[in-house]
Amino acid sequence: MRYFSTRNKSEAVDFTAAALAGLAPDGGLFVPEEIPPYPAAVRSCLGTMDYRDIAFETIKPWVNPDIPDPALEEIVYSAYPFDAPLVGVADRQVLELFHGPTAAFKDFGARFMARAFSYLRRGEDKPLRIIVATSGDTGGAVADGFFGVEGISVTVLYPRGRVSPLQERQIAGLGGNVSALAVEGSFDDCQRMVKAALADAELKKRLNLSSANSINVSRLIPQAAYYAAAAGRALAGRLDPGGEASPRTGDYGPAASGQDRSARNGEAPGAAGATGSAGTAEHRVRKGQAITLVVPSGNFGNLTAGVYAWKMGAPVRRFVAATNINKTVPDYLSSGTYLARPSQATISNAMDVGTPSNFERMAAHLSWTDMKESILGAFVTDDETRNTIRAVHALAGYVLDPHSSVGWTAADKLLERGLVSGPLGILSTAHPAKFAETVELLTGPVPVPPSLAKVMERSPQSSIIPADSSALKDIL
Repeated sequence: MRYFSTRNKSEAVDFTAAALAGLAPDGGLFVPEEIPPYPAAVRSCLGTMDYRDIAFETIKPWVNPDIPDPALEEIVYSAYPFDAPLVGVADRQVLELFHGPTAAFKDFGARFMARAFSYLRRGEDKPLRIIVATSGDTGGAVADGFFGVEGISVTVLYPRGRVSPLQERQIAGLGGNVSALAVEGSFDDCQRMVKAALADAELKKRLNLSSANSINVSRLIPQAAYYAAAAGRALAGRLDPGGEASPRTGDYGPAASGQDRSARNGEAPGAAGATGSAGTAEHRVRKGQAITLVVPSGNFGNLTAGVYAWKMGAPVRRFVAATNINKTVPDYLSSGTYLARPSQATISNAMDVGTPSNFERMAAHLSWTDMKESILGAFVTDDETRNTIRAVHALAGYVLDPHSSVGWTAADKLLERGLVSGPLGILSTAHPAKFAETVELLTGPVPVPPSLAKVMERSPQSSIIPADSSALKDIL
């Protein structure tokens, strides 16, 4: 597989060069020369395959020949001792992406990246410096994924005061080869500073720099696997029972209890009702019907991975780009005009992005007309986010984090307008215990998975710096 910059299609590089560079020399993002389709035999078995096998088949053509099959298999099985279950909640499905060590979907990309980088740099003497900007979950996942990896150090930039206390402990509580910088600004400032460092000729001469943000194509590729797994399960009419981290609380009524029993048997649930008046049983999974997937979106790397899975052949009917009031992309989908703007702080902080980097990558693959046909957009306020967390918990005894609530609420809005039909799945991108300060005021105590209980014992240690690229350069 060869990759070229979104800004220059005349020069192509291999996967190793694209992954280790992070950003193209001209400041563009690396995209593949083609999106490889799943073999027919794989596509027909997505509903029954083990998650790790789906991940292997998804990633394989993107890294060939740089990572041979035996090495890739070892990387994948080491990265994913956890799954991405598709569970029934009320009349729709939730794709739980928080069963990894940092309880966020970023684990799927970061853990693959760490192992792939270690393999690709085998025999290298010069250390690699990873710099990454985070609005919350990326930093924790990258810190965990790369912690203790020999020959690689990580510097994480995060907006001071705009991440949750638990997220800050994940980002800045490890030490060792991971350092943290609290930036006096927004995520967009952090992202701008990282891009400037990666494009700085003097720095690149002195340091071996790369990034682990979703601007790095090697972070996106493994995320495509959970879209394929979920879409395959839905098309087969099957659901999963969830797992230890699934945030269900107490006895929440006979309909939802019946739903749990059927899910444990691998069948679609039998409950009805949703938070919006338009929700009906039509939105449960049914064999032979493709699912619409709702993606809480900030920097749009996650949705780009979904587009890759869809173009590979995953049976996704449509996507919904769900944002908070940072609605740059929903506005673009509506008007055809892309207007970046300063980000605004919300309770779904990981999505507080006014200038999403991966829009450039999406636009390289899809025209505005293509996007409008395959992606619906909706934005959600903080009050709506809170109301949905409260309502879903009352209805189904299931606790949504603020980001997943944005997805659920966006689906409700589109249902009310009659724009969504058929099976409906919400990507749950983080565990609600990561946002206990917000969520527990609405639902009461939230079950804390063991991985997060350990994090709460850490003391964050970070350096405060201004939102100035020269400040980052001096530290590097």
